Amino acid sequence: MIIIPARVESTRFEKKVLADIGGLPMVIRTANQVKDLDEVAIATDSSEVVEVAKKHGFKSVLTSSSHKSGTDRINEAATLLGLKNDDIIINLQADEPFIEKEVVQSVIERVKYLKKQKSDFVMVSCYNSINEETAKDINLVKVITDINHNAIYFSRSIIPYNRGGGASYFGHIGIYAFDKKSLSLFCTLDDAPIEDIEKLEQLRAIYHNKSISMVKVSSTSFGIDTKEDLEKAKRIFLT
Repeated sequence: MIIIPARVESTRFEKKVLADIGGLPMVIRTANQVKDLDEVAIATDSSEVVEVAKKHGFKSVLTSSSHKSGTDRINEAATLLGLKNDDIIINLQADEPFIEKEVVQSVIERVKYLKKQKSDFVMVSCYNSINEETAKDINLVKVITDINHNAIYFSRSIIPYNRGGGASYFGHIGIYAFDKKSLSLFCTLDDAPIEDIEKLEQLRAIYHNKSISMVKVSSTSFGIDTKEDLEKAKRIFLT
């Protein structure tokens, strides 16, 4: 199942998930991108979002307003929906209205592979190549990986530091996939100090020595992090 966490309150961009993009709320644009891949549910703390989901034919789950992260929210939603430990769950951020189906499918295939390998902990995300100028954007999360394609670190800062020259940069795409058992385990882990410093919840897994398998993809999608991003998205839908 694909679960889209949709929190209305935001310190940077209030009601972002309901922002209009070409006549549809952002969260619905995102849901429409992936609805052919699997069943989609929207997990929210807002009755307004519940009504919007219903209007556009999507399942929704009303969750607690006290969750610290979107992952905690989808874990509650998965429990309320009665998903089983072996079920695959995709956490797709509501601010990804341009995400390609092929990207999400690549993440799903990696989860299936890890499950066949009987991995104790299954958590998958993805990234693409970016240039140095793009890497300097603090709103875009960067990632570096090891030889086994597992994440070493995520940061809003540019990584790696290009002291020796010839550095390659990779931008993280806001998709996570788990099986239900691993999702529940992730949500029982204590917060990591670095998680609160960077404001990146995925660092919790690395801090607790849990692997995040990373899939390299080709994507032109971008997340809507700022009002400037929203204006860019609106222009794309008008062309």
